[in-house]
Amino acid sequence: MQSLLHVAAMAPMSIPSPSWSGFDIPLPWGTLRIHAYALCILLGIILGLWLTAVRWKRRGTPEGSLWDIAIWAIPFGIVGGRLYHVISSPDAYFGPGFNGTGDLSLIPQIWRGGLGIWGAVVLGVIGAWIGCRRSGVKLTAFLDAAAPGLLLAQAIGRWGNWFNQELFGGPTTLPWGLQIDPNSPNFPAGMPSDTLFHPTFLYESLWNIIGVVVLLVLDRRFHFRRGRLFWLYAIYYTLGRVWIEALRIDDAEQINLFGITTRLNVWTSIFVFVAALIIFIALSLRGRPEPDSAYLPGKKPAADSSADETAAAAEPNGTIVTDTKAHDTDGSVSDTGAHGNLRNNQSDLGHTAEPTETAEESHAGVTSDSGSASTETSASSAPGSGPEAGSTK
Repeated sequence: MQSLLHVAAMAPMSIPSPSWSGFDIPLPWGTLRIHAYALCILLGIILGLWLTAVRWKRRGTPEGSLWDIAIWAIPFGIVGGRLYHVISSPDAYFGPGFNGTGDLSLIPQIWRGGLGIWGAVVLGVIGAWIGCRRSGVKLTAFLDAAAPGLLLAQAIGRWGNWFNQELFGGPTTLPWGLQIDPNSPNFPAGMPSDTLFHPTFLYESLWNIIGVVVLLVLDRRFHFRRGRLFWLYAIYYTLGRVWIEALRIDDAEQINLFGITTRLNVWTSIFVFVAALIIFIALSLRGRPEPDSAYLPGKKPAADSSADETAAAAEPNGTIVTDTKAHDTDGSVSDTGAHGNLRNNQSDLGHTAEPTETAEESHAGVTSDSGSASTETSASSAPGSGPEAGSTK
């Protein structure tokens, strides 16, 4: 026990920031810089797509439709995320107070960090809508399938902030405080070099991973449809984002509403939470609809008619009755329904005559399964048999 306490006492009482933030690939004309931030985003996208693919396949959707949607949703989401970040933190790009002293060339340099989730979600949904229309599936069905994967992608992508030493919270003395390199341009001016900060990237990553589990468990229990799981994702995420965002001390656009001045992302999270909660309740109050298909109206593939006909023709004991529809296609009529509708010389068109021995056995009282079916069918087509008379057509 004493040795364990000694090890615990020797363990670092803080989270160090990495000194590594990427690597270079030599090329004939120079080097290609691969940033750790970009790798985290890419890994998050891959894992999010994997989870979405598993859930999307269970909905019986067209094979390959997920990738047709993803090629629209992912680029739209990245562009939207960057635009939202530029709007919510404009000083670096336009200068303080939009005085023109910023650097507009920084806007496309997303490897430096800066992707706003709300811009990514809004434009990403627009891109997904385009992909869904082209694939013949419902946007709401895709959003329900993708909600846990989206949260998983956010959980992984947040570690890019750790590599960039950015978007941390205020000073803290907690044992999991985050170390920031004093020489980093993101280190707050005027603070002691040994100051520890709230690791907000870690808070949000853990919050999102827990959310993935919560969404999967709730969806397994309640089978949310019509976009309700997506709105539940928005409710859960914003509930955590409000308090996590309030801890951060990086530069951000400040908005004054109702006499309260706080970060734009805080207000956005509050408004999204309220809107998502109202929409979720409204959809839930509509009651349970008919079984919800993932396909758009008129886009669902036709069922295998031959399998349906075979199942419908099966007797309770497993005997299969002659498929009269197949004979109708040939223009010939089966022996089971011919005697009540055609002349004797047309009753066996397209059929091979039964052997003489079989006919004699039949007259002798030996009846085969096919003979039973023929007898039943002939009886049903006799005059006066009612609505069943036309069932063999």
